[in-house]
Amino acid sequence: MNRDDFEFEVRHVGINCENEEEADAVAQRFEDVFGFTKKVGNSSIFAGTGVEVMKKSYLGKNGHIAVATNDIEKAKAYLAVQGIEFDEETAKYKNGKMVAIYLREEFGGFAVHLVQK
Repeated sequence: MNRDDFEFEVRHVGINCENEEEADAVAQRFEDVFGFTKKVGNSSIFAGTGVEVMKKSYLGKNGHIAVATNDIEKAKAYLAVQGIEFDEETAKYKNGKMVAIYLREEFGGFAVHLVQK
């Protein structure tokens, strides 16, 4: 297998904020300027599908980048062979299948997590 087999693509960028009010203001700005509709969730507010504004700081100095893949389990195994380490405590599952997990390494101050397409 090689990297191309996993169809990696940036899914969204997460921006860390201090609180819900700040997150709402940032998401609102994306909506006002670019028309990215706000969608409020439990821990974040999405502006369109490409920007996730966190209601409180989470992983990553600046935020996070979600990288989607067509097979998260195989992609994780492939990347592990390449020397990439994962934070197993961040793994999220749906119906018994992994849907997200963070790498231990930050890229330019951003945490990176894999998400299942």
